[in-house]
Amino acid sequence: MSDYPRKFGKYEVLEQIGEGSMGTVFAAHDPFSSRQVALKVANPKLTGHMESGQRFRKMFFNEAHAAGLLDHPNILRVYDAGIEGDYCFLVMEHIRGARTLEHACNPESLLPIREVVGIVYKIAKALDYAHRQGIIHRDIKPSNILLTEDQDVKLGDFSIALVTRKDAKETQIVGVLGSPLYMSPEQINDGDMTNASDIFSLGTVMYLLLTGRHPFMADNLNAISQKITHDQPPPLRELRNDLPEGLDYVTQRMLKKAPNDRYATGLDLATDLAVIFDDLEAIHDESALKEKFKKVKNLGFFREFMDSEIWELIRASDWQTYKKGALIIREGDFKQSFYIILSGIVDIDKGGRPVGSLQEGDCFGEMGYLTKTQRTASVRAKTDVAIMQVNANTIDRASMGAQLRFLKVFVAVLIERLSDTTSALSQLH
Repeated sequence: MSDYPRKFGKYEVLEQIGEGSMGTVFAAHDPFSSRQVALKVANPKLTGHMESGQRFRKMFFNEAHAAGLLDHPNILRVYDAGIEGDYCFLVMEHIRGARTLEHACNPESLLPIREVVGIVYKIAKALDYAHRQGIIHRDIKPSNILLTEDQDVKLGDFSIALVTRKDAKETQIVGVLGSPLYMSPEQINDGDMTNASDIFSLGTVMYLLLTGRHPFMADNLNAISQKITHDQPPPLRELRNDLPEGLDYVTQRMLKKAPNDRYATGLDLATDLAVIFDDLEAIHDESALKEKFKKVKNLGFFREFMDSEIWELIRASDWQTYKKGALIIREGDFKQSFYIILSGIVDIDKGGRPVGSLQEGDCFGEMGYLTKTQRTASVRAKTDVAIMQVNANTIDRASMGAQLRFLKVFVAVLIERLSDTTSALSQLH
């Protein structure tokens, strides 16, 4: 950090957040917009040489030119570029806590299938947008895709992008550019690049994210080139039998050798992925429902319910989790809900004084549910808890039979609670 200026143009350096062979990335403050940005500073050793430095500087500022034309939620924004003494720099969107997809390419750390499909779907949409703006990325690979803390994705590094739009005035960077392992057959053979070239590279990334195995890995560049140009990788389901057949079809189509055999647009690809994602979502939801059913069936409250009625009530209820110390009900609130504790312990207090605790299988909130009046006590999570919340305005999703069964058990719980209260009061006299 000591070798770099504390300021690049108007941008004030805050801290170093990344470093690679091509340059260093800093968090910086933009005083004009009052926002934090990422400052990508080119390695001065690479920009200093006469011939190679000129080409590197062109690549560096090509990123500002190409990305600066784009405004998409899944493309990393580039705001500005400049030169400060011997340093070339780019000003980009700062995504705090983001990391590249490289960590998700190892067999022992693969992401869930639904997440992979969602990531590729978003990148496909981003590429479709970029392609319609006349920009081919040419370097789609895991290290150029950022995964944010909230599981969103950002496509970055347009340093070797090809700008095909008619109003492009700058001379394009030519030659075999990119990362060989992620190149399309036409790219690695220095042929004509099209939108389908990015689709092929994205297919390579998806194959790797799903299997932890690169489809064209080899010991040297010639062998890699041979595989990319002539060899079809093993079907996904030979490596993972838990993958849906649709994913195999999509990936194989993305990796077709001839550009015309691939998806014509990123939108076409995204459409197929959306269908697969919906199917995976349904499987995920059904699996989650089965886990809920197993949990609920063992609780005393549901002892008299038929299985079909439990399923209906599960679908008609909300499921909430609370961390230790979280407030679930505040005394004085109006909440027309009834709660069943699935796991954990809650504390009850009235007027700031503790009055008891409840645990797995217990219920609370029945008077508020029944009378629509203010809550007379507060409920706080003593441990991490999971709760089934039955709302008066959603219980009608269940059949009349399931509703009647619920009301019967609910009234029995209410009578027992009132009986306990009456008994406790009689002992005070």
